[in-house]
Amino acid sequence: MLEIPETRPLTLSDVTIRLAERTLLAVSATVMPGEVLTIMGPSGSGKSALLAFAGGFLDPAFDASGRLLIGKEDLTNVAANRRHAGILFQDPLLFPHLSVGGNIVFAVPPSVRGRETRRALAERALAEVGLAGFFDRDPETLSGGQKARVALQRVLVSAPHFLLLDEPFSKLDTALRQQMRELVFSRARAAGLPAILVTHDSADAEAAGGAVIEIGGEAKP
Repeated sequence: MLEIPETRPLTLSDVTIRLAERTLLAVSATVMPGEVLTIMGPSGSGKSALLAFAGGFLDPAFDASGRLLIGKEDLTNVAANRRHAGILFQDPLLFPHLSVGGNIVFAVPPSVRGRETRRALAERALAEVGLAGFFDRDPETLSGGQKARVALQRVLVSAPHFLLLDEPFSKLDTALRQQMRELVFSRARAAGLPAILVTHDSADAEAAGGAVIEIGGEAKP
């Protein structure tokens, strides 16, 4: 069985990101387990750079200072592959050479041993989002909403310690967008995962229900 990590708050401590000596953003915030911090701002404002800082893959062209902590553990200088960040992007980014279920099995931690055990975990993850029986399907046969659900479950089975959401709803149509907002935020709450969402859509922020920081502004309750 998949071991669920202990839920801990995520803290951005005096994080400042600059590009060519221009300050893009300065943020200090703590995100409690199951809550979502929304960072809002237009394209080019530094939203995605903040997620890259949190994920450990910030482009060297940017200059960053400050600390990232999960609980009391300082992740600032920890390699990206050891931060246990679950990341959802605008595109599902499913592996085309793997089946739908294979995409999920790929993310199951190595500590879960046994082919049948790993497959059963993936099948259960698919069933949780209405995709029972889809394990052997080709990802290209899925609708946009189905691909988004597979991408979400792939992130969750990886046993992340926190979530980074990079405008994951922006390419969905209006009806699917609302469904995916409800699904992503409810699953984050159920798993007790702190999450950072970057978006330019105020409806995303409203659905997230947590604090909002506008680039260059202050947190709003």
